[in-house]
Amino acid sequence: MSSGKIVSLLLYLSLSSEFMAAFSFQQQRELNSSLRSFDQDRKNYGHIQGINRPGQPVKLQIQADYVVLDNGILQVNISKPQGSVTGIQYHGIDNLLEILNRENDRGYWDIDWTGNGTKGKKGDLDRLEGTNFGVIVQNPEQVEISFTRKWSTSLAGEVVPLNIDKRYVMLQGSSGFFTYAIYEHLVGLPEFDLDNTRIAFKLRKDKFQYMAVSHTRQRFMPLPDDRETPRGQPLAYPEAVLLVNPIEPEFKGEVDDKYQYSCESRDLKVHGWISTDQLVGFWQITPSNEFRTGGPLKQFLTSHVGPTCLTLSPKVLHSTHYEGAASIIRIEANEPWKKVYGPVFTYLNSASNGPIPASLWDDAKKQAQIEVRNWPYAFVASEDYPKSSQRGSVQGRMLVLEGNVELSGSGAYVGLAVPGEVGSWQIESKGYQFWAQTDKNGGFLINNVRPGVYNLYAWVPGFIGDYKLNAPVNISSGSVINVGEIVYVPPRNGPTIWEIGIPDRTAVEFYIPAPNPHYINKLYLHFDRFRQYGLWERYAELYPIQDLVFTVGTSNYSKDWFFAQVTRKKDNITYEGTTWQIKFNLQEPNKSATYKLHLALATANNANLEVRINNPNATLPLFATGMIGKDNAIARHGIHGVYRLFSVEVAGAQLLSGNNTIFLTQAANISPFQGLMYDYIRFEGPVVH
Repeated sequence: MSSGKIVSLLLYLSLSSEFMAAFSFQQQRELNSSLRSFDQDRKNYGHIQGINRPGQPVKLQIQADYVVLDNGILQVNISKPQGSVTGIQYHGIDNLLEILNRENDRGYWDIDWTGNGTKGKKGDLDRLEGTNFGVIVQNPEQVEISFTRKWSTSLAGEVVPLNIDKRYVMLQGSSGFFTYAIYEHLVGLPEFDLDNTRIAFKLRKDKFQYMAVSHTRQRFMPLPDDRETPRGQPLAYPEAVLLVNPIEPEFKGEVDDKYQYSCESRDLKVHGWISTDQLVGFWQITPSNEFRTGGPLKQFLTSHVGPTCLTLSPKVLHSTHYEGAASIIRIEANEPWKKVYGPVFTYLNSASNGPIPASLWDDAKKQAQIEVRNWPYAFVASEDYPKSSQRGSVQGRMLVLEGNVELSGSGAYVGLAVPGEVGSWQIESKGYQFWAQTDKNGGFLINNVRPGVYNLYAWVPGFIGDYKLNAPVNISSGSVINVGEIVYVPPRNGPTIWEIGIPDRTAVEFYIPAPNPHYINKLYLHFDRFRQYGLWERYAELYPIQDLVFTVGTSNYSKDWFFAQVTRKKDNITYEGTTWQIKFNLQEPNKSATYKLHLALATANNANLEVRINNPNATLPLFATGMIGKDNAIARHGIHGVYRLFSVEVAGAQLLSGNNTIFLTQAANISPFQGLMYDYIRFEGPVVH
């Protein structure tokens, strides 16, 4: 292991005995030495180039098959009229993109879609190649160019039935370039489903081998060659590969899986790659979440082995990952629809000396903050992108009424999304969303909202359920709307008899087992352990015959409640559902009253949850969800997906004086990935008068 890699590892790993055991004695000595000098090294990493500064005028070169954007800091080559980025020249590197790939497989927009004539099981992939090129803005301070494609009947079944306008913008003195796109469906165009859309940049594997998604999630990555047979061994689903003979031996025995680097939308502003030998960073910065789907908790892919940068969420602008088919954009034949995705910023920086990736990462974070402050951008030329003066804002104060006590909705998430049912923002995909988090007093301000009609939604950590303001919110150009005090009354039947977990919409507080030592990602040995591969298999190892039993008052949910209720493998072919038990003591239940069981689910995937009271063999369950969920968070290392709340009435006549048992059966049993995660469970007594 090189000294540069060792220093870089210190950015995200605490050197505990468990981690140190993974290295030889000599490597441990090098790591300890690097740790002692780490603080001094950070002070000496040298000047960072990349922050926007005055520079040469922007030039546009139009050639027969290409156009070139050049501002003296970088040059971007784009195919004409297709609009694919074929090359990026920066800091003495002739092309940052993978020169071994075809030109249309280096930097591109694409869509996964299904409709009449599509051939693939999961639909067709459309690279959105333009057929016409145009110059929108050209002056010394800015160049904006457009690559368009109009749909016609001659293209039926071959490309997505949308009119496409892809834009690229370069500014004077900017160490990067912007891209955005306008998708438009006109009345009369065929119907179709839009599954995913994204921007992807595939970087040179010989230069970019260090990836950074967050301050803690950074590391040197395997090469794409390591994923190929025989160097890599495919695991239970195609994205996961066991590295059995990687080119760099330090990765031997690790699992590489792009879903291990997913990130929630609320935390995802910047990510990218670093060339440690050239001291160059390549970053994708997404200043706003307004065009993303699914709200602040929606999880998106980021970067992964390639090296690949996936943008505008940043894998995607729109994605069904961790939500399933419910979030597919379905466009009818006579439905007009238009949406602007982006702009997002491709940012490049470089250091004059020092091998430490921290310097480039810190600079990229600062640039991300600058881009957030500049949103909405004043330079965007499209009329479909409202400027700041054309947008509106919403403010107010969130309160929570728990019983007769009024509390401030501190830390609540309040947002505007397309009108729908309570909680529908989780799977909403056609429109725009705007979110803010409340202050300690429950105050919130949602700025820069596009004109339109919205519902105001909210959820409050620490309380179950969702809030929706009954009256629609109509935003017009320049409007400032104060909704005053809004009061959320969370579901409550009576006093809490017992509870399991924390109502935070995730299963992170429950027991997450250590990973199988044969399927390790060293990055997650000490945090985010749920991102390790194969944890669903650990349940059957811990409970080979009898399922989980939780005793209220004795058991500890952080140790005794497995984070996911999954199937158990019976043999090499079949699986069986599992039944968990919650045992509790209840003295003299009110036989004529109604009790309530709240089941908040953090995720579900092809699951069927059945509830029985004191009789596990009852033919009919007291309650059953039916088949729910296509989140696939279990397989994709997500600790949550779509939030669901079920409130089950329990007749007092079904309860016993003394010991009682609730049986929770996850009955679906076709695959290892069927199951669910609980967010929080609460059993309430009858109403107290």
